[in-house]
Amino acid sequence: MKTSATDFIRLFLFLLEGVRSGRRAKAGQLFALVIIAVLCLSGCTKSRKETVVENTPELARAIATLRDAYSAFNRGDMDATVRGLDPQIEWTEPAEFPGGRTYHGRDGVKQYLTQSRAAWADISSEPERFITAGDRIVVFVHARLRAKDSKEWQDVKLADVYTVRGGEIVGMRAFADRQEALRWVGQ
Repeated sequence: MKTSATDFIRLFLFLLEGVRSGRRAKAGQLFALVIIAVLCLSGCTKSRKETVVENTPELARAIATLRDAYSAFNRGDMDATVRGLDPQIEWTEPAEFPGGRTYHGRDGVKQYLTQSRAAWADISSEPERFITAGDRIVVFVHARLRAKDSKEWQDVKLADVYTVRGGEIVGMRAFADRQEALRWVGQ
């Protein structure tokens, strides 16, 4: 169940009214402070530039394509993963990643992703957030990995930055550090 900021505010006002009328005073005050802290820490103070996706048809299509690509990757369908990418895409993985280098074209990307997936017993890459910056889309990704000889899962938070031109996804650059990705796109 998702709780919106509006729900928190309603709850806060309800508790505040209880505090004013003398009921549950100490518990209400404490809970109200917790609610305020949660609101502040949960991003209610972040700029709209970071949290709102620009509503252009080109970027909306690209984001839908990327959602489909992540879903296809998670089910192991590499053909569907690369289908929505430009045929001449330039795909760059950082040097610190296994196989880190630049790959060209759908076939190069498909080969890299297939090898990357094969190295693990289980892997998933879930997009958590899409942030637009001009002709780029920053995707915050939560990757979960389990080595073939292990029962332990590794959780990795990273960012993929896609470049969109003429409605086509023509580039991707991965970042191990989300803040570095945001700096790279000027955020």
